[in-house]
Parts: sequence; structure tokens; C-alpha cells
Amino acid sequence: MRVGILGTGAIAQKHALAYCNIGYQVVACTNRDVAKGRRFAQEHEAEFVPTVEALCRHPDLDYIDVCTLPEYRLPVVELCAATGKHVLVQKPMATRAEIACEMIRIAHEARIQLGVVSQHRFDDSTLFLRKALAEGRLGKLLQADAYVKWYRSPEYYSRPVKGSWAGEGGGALINQAIHQADLLLHLAGPVVEVCGYRQLGALHPIESEDIISAVLRYSSGATGVIQASTAFWPGYPERVELHGTKGSASISGDRLSAWNVLEDHGEPAPVDAEVSSGASDPMAISTLPFERQFLDFGEACRTGRRPLVSGIDGYRALQLICGIYQSCAENRIVSIPDYSLELLDRCPQLQDLSRPI
Repeated sequence: MRVGILGTGAIAQKHALAYCNIGYQVVACTNRDVAKGRRFAQEHEAEFVPTVEALCRHPDLDYIDVCTLPEYRLPVVELCAATGKHVLVQKPMATRAEIACEMIRIAHEARIQLGVVSQHRFDDSTLFLRKALAEGRLGKLLQADAYVKWYRSPEYYSRPVKGSWAGEGGGALINQAIHQADLLLHLAGPVVEVCGYRQLGALHPIESEDIISAVLRYSSGATGVIQASTAFWPGYPERVELHGTKGSASISGDRLSAWNVLEDHGEPAPVDAEVSSGASDPMAISTLPFERQFLDFGEACRTGRRPLVSGIDGYRALQLICGIYQSCAENRIVSIPDYSLELLDRCPQLQDLSRPI
């Protein structure tokens, strides 16, 4: 596959390395900072183009990889729809659910793929747990929790856009813990109610939260907790914990760190204490799950099937985040509607979200 990268910051470097490892070619890139963009292009033997429009019109690209801040998503999808380019966006897919819905509608009508980077679905630990839950090895799920107790330095928030509602959509929850929110939905199923509390700028001089906690109720009847922070020095590996009637399991960072199940059977659990985590360094993460997701997205572009993490999956995670923010702001329990019904209510054109492109 031939890829164009929009935005050439730290995460773009990670993506470029993953593309190199799987044999995809980074053909072109662009950045508002021309000097940074040209350095990235030279480093990865790509062509630097001066504008987003030129990148989306580039004749030798299969898809555009959007590595910008989340405030800049919809215009790129509109350009890709006009030029017939598939588009993969970094998490979160947008700052607001209504923008995400519009992105899905545009891609759907233009018959282009829209994917959202959620690489932790492709960790060995997640793949094992997803299969184990389907096989009933944990029994009935009772509790599903996520803890993202990270630390970010003052330098991380030195740019005014960082931690802003307009530029990033919020703070620790939407930018750091959205991966774990997605994993809870992926492993435990839909959330139907949330109740949250937050601290705005508890440690950092930002307008959004750097500490937040929420209680969740799943459609299955299970309950859960999600905690997120960038204020807890020195930062600890993120955890997802699942508790069922037959036992418990825990993911720390990207590894399965605990598997305690009564009368267990089946594939041996890949328990491993060596973890990769962005707890204090955002780039201290493996490229392998990125490689797996990019291979899946490329195959979806080639065949027309939905990618394993589509715009709809990105919408579900964002919908949960927005529900928690609403609960914090209004100091009440908030119901989370069925995502498919909410999408149809916002965009009636999305009648058949499951069809291939």
C-alpha cells in the first residue's frame, strides 16, 4: 500500500516505522511547519507536498494517514471523499460526536474506507482475552475496569492547544485513556450509563481535566470504573481488569499480567510481566500492534470489507467519552444511547452501515 501522512510529529514517526516494517511505502507527507515536514520526508525517502489539498490529490496514494490534533479531521475526510482516497485517522477520531458522525456519513456516501487507529485491540493480550471471553473462560462478566494513571511533564502542555476543549476535545480521558475506553467496549460490550467526576487543571495549567473518574454500567449488567490522569508522577502502566464468575484477568500496558481462572482449560494464557507503556513517555510503545492494524486497514482498502476498527468503532469510544464529560459537567448520571440508533438519528442516510464499500 502507498500511504500519505498528514502531520509529521512524534506519532507519525511511529507510524512510518510500522509502515516500513510491513512493506508499505510512505510516498508523500505534509506539515504546516515546512522545515519539519521536509525533514520527515527526507528521513523516510518521501515527497514533501506543500498543502493538505495537494496530498489528498496525489495520484500515487492509496490512503491518507491523519496524524494531526483531533480538531482537524472533518476537512480531510471531505477532501479524501472528493478525491477517492481512503482515510485512517489517529484517535480520538474527532473532538465531538456530531463531527464523527458527519465523517462517517461522508465516507459512507463516497464509498471510501474510514478507519481509526486503536492499536491496542491488536495486542496479543487483547486478542487472547477477546477469544477467552467468547469461549466463556471467565464465566459471566461482573466487572470491567480501566486505570490510566499517567504523568505528563509541564513541557508536554507547553503549547496552548494541549488540553484545550477546542483543539483536543478535553484532557486525560479523551487523549490518553480513550484507548482503554475502546478496549472496555471491545471486551465487555456496550455501556448504558455513566457517572463521572473530574478535576480541571489539578496539576497542569490547562482548561480541561488532568484527573477524572467514572463509574460505568454495561448493557450486560456488569459494572465498571474508568480512571484517567496525567497528573500522577511518575506514571504507572495502564491497566484493564476483568472479573467474572469463574475468575479474573488483567492487562498491564500491552501485556496480560494476570490470569487467575478456576478449572481453566484451553489455550495457555500468555502471561508476561514485561510491559510497554506510555505512562511517562508517550513514545515508549511497541510498533507491532500498529503494524497489525495497518495490515488490516490495507486489506480492507483492497477488498472493500470493513476494517476491524472502523469509523463506527471510533464513534462508539468517542460517544462514551462525551457521555462521561456530560456527566461531570451536569453532575448527574447520563444514559448512553445505542450507538447505531444514535448514528441513524443524527444521519438517516446511514441505513446500512454493514455493507462493504
